[in-house]
Amino acid sequence: MDLSAIALQGLQIADTQLDSAASRIADSGAQSTDGANLDVVDLSAAMIALMSAKNLASANLATLKTADEVQQSVIDLMA
Repeated sequence: MDLSAIALQGLQIADTQLDSAASRIADSGAQSTDGANLDVVDLSAAMIALMSAKNLASANLATLKTADEVQQSVIDLMA
């Protein structure tokens, strides 16, 4: 089990989730091809998605830091 790979995959998922939520917010003022305003966005859901992405990124960064510390401890034990 490679903790670094798991953490990096989690960071990629957080990035994808952040991009998706940001796109939904940014597209809220867009207009459709027939001129109708597509100003429908659930800001509550978008904010929850943004906060979830932030928490996911923070958790995976902590995992990456812990993996680095474990790896450093193993190197110290071998020396």
